[in-house]
Amino acid sequence: MSDRHGQTAHPAALDTFPRLLMHHAAVRPGRPAMREKEFGIWQTYSWAEVARSVRAIACGLAELGFKRGDRLAIIGDNRPRLYWSVAACQCLGGIPVMLYQDAVAAEMTYVLQDAEIRFAVVEDQEQVDKMLEIHPEVPFLEHVIYDDPRGLRHYSQPMLIGLDELQEMGGIHDRNHTDFLDGEIDKGASDDISVMLYTSGTTGKPKGVCQTHAAFIAAATGAMGFDKLSEQEDILSYLPMAWVGDHLFSFAQAMVAGFTINCPESGDTVMTDLREIGPTYYFAPPRVFENLLTQVMIRMEDASALKRKLFAHFMEVARRCGSDILDGKPVSAGDRLQYALGNLLIYGPLKNVLGMSRIRVAYTAGAAIGPDLFRFYRSIGVNLKQLYGQTETCAYVCLQPDGQIKLDSVGKPAPFVDVKLADNGEILVKGPMLLKAYYKRADATAESINADGYFMTGDAGYFDEDGHLKIIDRAKDVGKLKDGSMFAPNYIENKLKFFQHVKEAVTFGNGRDCVTAFINIDLEAVGNWAERRGLPYSGYTDLASQPAVYELIRDCVEKVNADLAADPQMSGSQVKRFLILHKELDADDGELTRTRKVRRNFIAERYAELIEALFEGKKTQHIDTVVKYEDGREGRISADLRIEETKTFAPQASKQAA
Repeated sequence: MSDRHGQTAHPAALDTFPRLLMHHAAVRPGRPAMREKEFGIWQTYSWAEVARSVRAIACGLAELGFKRGDRLAIIGDNRPRLYWSVAACQCLGGIPVMLYQDAVAAEMTYVLQDAEIRFAVVEDQEQVDKMLEIHPEVPFLEHVIYDDPRGLRHYSQPMLIGLDELQEMGGIHDRNHTDFLDGEIDKGASDDISVMLYTSGTTGKPKGVCQTHAAFIAAATGAMGFDKLSEQEDILSYLPMAWVGDHLFSFAQAMVAGFTINCPESGDTVMTDLREIGPTYYFAPPRVFENLLTQVMIRMEDASALKRKLFAHFMEVARRCGSDILDGKPVSAGDRLQYALGNLLIYGPLKNVLGMSRIRVAYTAGAAIGPDLFRFYRSIGVNLKQLYGQTETCAYVCLQPDGQIKLDSVGKPAPFVDVKLADNGEILVKGPMLLKAYYKRADATAESINADGYFMTGDAGYFDEDGHLKIIDRAKDVGKLKDGSMFAPNYIENKLKFFQHVKEAVTFGNGRDCVTAFINIDLEAVGNWAERRGLPYSGYTDLASQPAVYELIRDCVEKVNADLAADPQMSGSQVKRFLILHKELDADDGELTRTRKVRRNFIAERYAELIEALFEGKKTQHIDTVVKYEDGREGRISADLRIEETKTFAPQASKQAA
């Protein structure tokens, strides 16, 4: 099954990111390319200024001995000079390698060793300390260049150099060798590797995905045409630079379209900065949209009775006709009038508080999004859509067309992309956005692409009658219960996580006679719920063990069971027993990846005694768990966990999502 299939329409002269950058500096030199909030003030950098800074960084790297083909590690929050370092590396024919800034030093060691990193550009003292800590294990790391010098004045290691100093060196180099950098840019080819992004490593060591300039430019160009993006867009870049979604939306699309990237002051100020910028184009994983809605609902519960009544009335109006108005479908005059009044009193102010007043297109991906959450944003006039992609496909496979939004699909194949299904339901993908190779892993590269040139995504899904793709689960995770019923754990877990009180869920059942689940509560949402009911608690472990909280979560699980009962394929996979874990699943403990994906096999080993207790029908089970703190220390958490039975339902006739 495919949509349009063809080649990108970009001129051959603009077939690498450095050429695109220099093109924008020439044709729109004064337009804002980037903004950064620093000390409470937005600093703006034009395309001409960005090009000058990139030249200086590139020439500074060359002065240090950086050569074509070298890998440059980039580690830190979204900062203009880190994005410029990516472009500078590409100017020299090098390969930028992004690392997750919240990864602990030991996790970084693997990537630095695997990618054979000689040069690293890092944000600040925290990242410098990590590099110095692991340097004995990566002795080939020669230079660590830092952006923010705070706290580093007395560091005397010869491998350290400030980005300011590097740019000064580069400026001198550029003046003395005026043709050098242009010559290096001219050597670049569209099929050169433009970036290396590491997979999340849910089932083993992460793999370095090598993507070319052509691949990311094709993905960016296709999305631009699809959503009519122009140089006038503003986007807030706050998601990890090591994540493929940020590289497509913040780097590749900005470089192709020439729009403005805005970097927040810090992770803590994202909401404030979002309101100040008012992006026209926005991307966030479902958990960000969930958190925003949770905050709104918590504030509404604390509002006056009149405000709560007004909110409830106009949200009912929005549910009834908001999505139809957004999609340009016919709506009665009475509803239009009610909606306009709601926009004045509720939706407009709400979008303003959320920083979404100017959004023309918003996307979510990375996990399933709950239908109620999806409906909420679309009903108040936010054009929220879903996309589907992977690191190996530049996060670009399917997009939802305007006016054809389905709550339970990821849309149709994107421009230039061919999608079909294998006999076992696995999604196969072909197009110009596919990876060139896994770094130093010819075996894995060969295994991932079949004889017809299709990338095997590892996801299972199907096309509906309108040609929209629906994702069920990871193909390898889809199993069967003892009675032959299908068991798709991720599908069930996503339904559980659609409830604001459930932060994480892990289900078990393959080869068993029923389905059981671990639940992580959302501390903020459940904590607020408990406080309004006068329930005291001392922390996560205490709150998670309270009988009232178990009743709250049981209600969520039973609603999911009722929903599953209406699905002929999944009615046998209702959750029979659950427990609430005594600790939050954590990437530092190896239970989640840095992109918050569950490491299923690791969890199954670590909590084997809990899983057996669930299936044996025990009422309680003692657990003692080692945990790692951010500063590297270890501690223990012990608890006696309750195990609860839930109500299951007889299979019903299928219900169609609205």
